[in-house]
Amino acid sequence: MSNMKQQETLDLIKRGSSEVLLEADLKQKLALGRPLRIKAGFDPTAPDLHLGHTVLLNKMRQLQDLGHHALFLIGDFTGMIGDPTGKNSARPPLSREQVLENAQSYRDQVFKVLDPAKTEVVFNSTWMDKFSAVDLIRLAATHTVAQMLERDDFSKRYTNKTPIAIHEFIYPLVQGYDSVALKADVELGGTDQKFNLLMGRELQKHFGQPSQCILTMPLLEGTDGVNKMSKSLGNYIGITDIPQEMFGKLMSISDELMWRYLELLSFESMATINKWREEVGQGRNPRDIKVMLAQEMVTRFHSSKAAGQALEEFESRFKQGVLPKDMPEVSVSATAGNIGIAQLLKQSGLVESTSEGLRMIAQAAVKLDGEKVTDKGMQLKVGAVVVAQVGKRKFARISIK
Repeated sequence: MSNMKQQETLDLIKRGSSEVLLEADLKQKLALGRPLRIKAGFDPTAPDLHLGHTVLLNKMRQLQDLGHHALFLIGDFTGMIGDPTGKNSARPPLSREQVLENAQSYRDQVFKVLDPAKTEVVFNSTWMDKFSAVDLIRLAATHTVAQMLERDDFSKRYTNKTPIAIHEFIYPLVQGYDSVALKADVELGGTDQKFNLLMGRELQKHFGQPSQCILTMPLLEGTDGVNKMSKSLGNYIGITDIPQEMFGKLMSISDELMWRYLELLSFESMATINKWREEVGQGRNPRDIKVMLAQEMVTRFHSSKAAGQALEEFESRFKQGVLPKDMPEVSVSATAGNIGIAQLLKQSGLVESTSEGLRMIAQAAVKLDGEKVTDKGMQLKVGAVVVAQVGKRKFARISIK
């Protein structure tokens, strides 16, 4: 590989990344001229993947397209430990049944991004279930408590006298040992995983293997533009969201956040994205770029036909005020002849709780028959039929029984 070609390859690999450890090592591995073993691990703690997860998957796909071998590791063993990374308390461990159910869902979804012909799906229970107590003690003996407390969240919990269970120290050791078992050349992970990724390098040295390179990727902000994308925060865009929902959520992000999504999620070249930046700076409406981003994402996870239909519905709904054709029709139950507005929203599935309903009313995000609701104490009578809207995308025709 020529120096120019190698630099182009390195620039593509580094696109959108936070850190490469160590870049000199990566250059040496690329110069070997063989497919590198690229590892990325996912603990199946929830059944659905969202666009935040695909930041890593996109990078893995880029490496596949460069001819490298992807190791999509499902942490069915580590998922039962519970990784507290980025949190100041332990993440609850999952049962084997929960882990396996979520893992199957991951397998069904991951090939919406990765090339199945170049992907090896592996489970860390394959080798960890064979570990004896003696093996685990020997693995634990490779590191000290002081080394473990170098991890930021452990350090904070120790300082604050928040309990740290012994099994939590096992998690980074097992994640690191996964790299040994898989003989990984490169491991991808979020910036919050740096300690665990470095553990892989150290354990590979301990077991006499060449140390993996590390590529950390930023944590994608959710649609609120502030917090990490998370289903629990409600700011996520799921890769299984219906086309209209996915399209609408992407159109709702800020113009500033749009550029970050393009860099981390789009398969468009940086040259094209930079050209769009210049055009926006010269007066082009950023909404045009956002439409292209939304169409690319819907096409990737659904189809080009679905993307076209989502755009058409979005235009008609938000430009012309047309109600969606596929609006659900639901019935809710009233008590003593009336039902409160927050309870109506919850029963109809437009919000997950009455408190969320009240919060949305306070944010002027609730409409009944096209009129904004301002009274949190509003009561509706049995027999009424109303069209309720929460936010820009959630609608329902509701009959009160």
